[in-house]
Amino acid sequence: MSDINHNELKIMYGSFEEDKNALIYSYYGEHLRVEPWGENSLRVRSHKMAEMPQEDWALLQPDSGTSGGSKIEIHDYDASITNGKITCRINLIGKLEFRNADGRLLLEEYVRNRKDMYGSTCSSIEVEAREFKPIIGGDYRLCMRFISDPEEKIFGMGQYQTPYLNLKGMDLELAQRNSQASVPFMVSSLGYGFLWNNPAVGRVNFGKNITTWEAYSTKKLDYWITSGDTPAEIEEAYASVTGKVPMMPDFAMGFWQCKLRYQTQEELLSVAREYKKRGLPISVIVVDFFHWPLQGEWKFDPVYWPDPDAMIQELKEMGIELMVSIWPTVDYRSENFDEMMGKGYLIRVDRGFPISMDFQGNTLHYDATNPDARKYVWGKAKKNYYDKGVKVFWLDEAEPEYSVYDFENYRYFLGPDVQVGNIYPLMYAKTFFDGMKEAGQENIINLLRCAWAGSQRYGALVWSGDIKSSFPSLRNQFAAGLNMGMAGIPWWTTDIGGFFGANVKDPKFHEVLIRWFEYGAFCPVMRLHGYRWPVQPQVGTTGGAACLSGAPNEVWSYTDEVYEICKKFLELREKMKPYITKLMAEAHLKGTPVMRPLFYDFPEDGKCWENDRQYMFGPDILVAPVMEEGQRRMTVYLPEGSSWTNAWTRENFEGGREIGTEAPLEEIPLFLRDGANPF
Repeated sequence: MSDINHNELKIMYGSFEEDKNALIYSYYGEHLRVEPWGENSLRVRSHKMAEMPQEDWALLQPDSGTSGGSKIEIHDYDASITNGKITCRINLIGKLEFRNADGRLLLEEYVRNRKDMYGSTCSSIEVEAREFKPIIGGDYRLCMRFISDPEEKIFGMGQYQTPYLNLKGMDLELAQRNSQASVPFMVSSLGYGFLWNNPAVGRVNFGKNITTWEAYSTKKLDYWITSGDTPAEIEEAYASVTGKVPMMPDFAMGFWQCKLRYQTQEELLSVAREYKKRGLPISVIVVDFFHWPLQGEWKFDPVYWPDPDAMIQELKEMGIELMVSIWPTVDYRSENFDEMMGKGYLIRVDRGFPISMDFQGNTLHYDATNPDARKYVWGKAKKNYYDKGVKVFWLDEAEPEYSVYDFENYRYFLGPDVQVGNIYPLMYAKTFFDGMKEAGQENIINLLRCAWAGSQRYGALVWSGDIKSSFPSLRNQFAAGLNMGMAGIPWWTTDIGGFFGANVKDPKFHEVLIRWFEYGAFCPVMRLHGYRWPVQPQVGTTGGAACLSGAPNEVWSYTDEVYEICKKFLELREKMKPYITKLMAEAHLKGTPVMRPLFYDFPEDGKCWENDRQYMFGPDILVAPVMEEGQRRMTVYLPEGSSWTNAWTRENFEGGREIGTEAPLEEIPLFLRDGANPF
């Protein structure tokens, strides 16, 4: 042991101080701040700048009464801060550890460097937990390392196109892409929730030995951690500091009809009329992309949509809402391009000719991080859509999608894409939410292809992007939907049947479509969409008509067998609307996921933490979707502590065991909890 004099400790090691209700640790240019942020929760920030950057990013300012009971203690060799059920301890070398109210370790930093408080060398590896690596001429590349419990299970983080519900062992890109939504909030089986509150492009590796979070360019470390006795408590704490969804409007709980793409006003109206003629439930019908003259001209092309006012009025008389597709791309040829370029309303390209996407024209995306650009785009949409009666928008390309994903080559109003880019879909949602709210609308909902932490508070209904029409893809959506819910995004949906790769006459696809349709009836929003083959003849060559249209994709577009099964589940969805309304109220009031893994409702049942084939649709319906070709029988686990009724046969079972159940093509295995009758 070294002969170090303990009186020298405060020179060789960091120092502590209390700043109002925050604990501060300082050492060699780093300033670390830990403070209460909501009940049983702490926010941790660290920087090496002249001053702490003040952005709150996903976090809202907490209610003043939620951290009044916090307690700070500073000793010779360490300091701690306690807020309800969570305590953070910091030692003199700056290592952090978090414990719950029982003193059980939740999370601790991985440090293998410097010396301990007695002067002994801790490790020769020389690895810091919080590594701010300077970018020459710029800010920092940040790594945050924690010791990993190999038995931990991790859920949330948004949607990634993999079949894995438990993310332990996964390496995830923290970046937005078509069908990938990085929402960096996770729930741990150890009893904590963790938000990486940084919109930079980066990576997280949930390794067996170390968990490493990375931001490729940033000014500060910023994360939020909460302790809870149940997953529900953790989820509700997260929703309280990042926001909750509005109350879903009644129409959105029904069936949404869509295809790529209705080419004319008369084609869309004929589909709506046919649904009503057949007596089929329908709540929303969609005008998809390229109904406009050019990208960046947010209006109907009058050649193919000659009287949108009359169309919208007829739909409303049928009880159908019209959703209109919006793209953030602005074509060089569009009537708005020069003005938007001149005013700085478009994203910038650091190298090369300024084009960010080249689909159907050379385009740049509007800069959703610029408040003036947001007002400009909403002004166009309000005049040409909203004032005509359109009250729900499809905010497509929300990542935003680039022709080339060189994140370091794009720059926004708020900074380089590589440093702030993951926040784009949140700002895109905010563009329309703020405008609709100012116009007096309540219960706002808009469909987006991407999200970040906090998107839910701007009425974002997220769907899983342009995914393949196949059983493996359906399996991926099962995991994506549940992890989106655990990441704090209660409103989620998919393209029923998948987006691309399906011929309407293929019997193999018919099975995929049926199983997906059954599953879709038990998603927060039930929406049929897809780019079906064969491609249809074009109705013109000018304006948006230059974009192709897929085959018919209505429930009667397939065989009689497909139609009858789809009709059955349309009617079942309609019967569930009172039950779904209760689920949406819980999501609005508490942040409760509408669909969630079994462990959310049964945290004491260890087998529920292992189950990755079933889920709960609200508290009363256990859903076991069929995700394999040709499967007609399956094994289902019924959670302990409840009795269960087969929704089709009315057989009763006690929980805590597996049973075999039939899964004919026309049925999805469903079990009702403790005598519930949600139908």
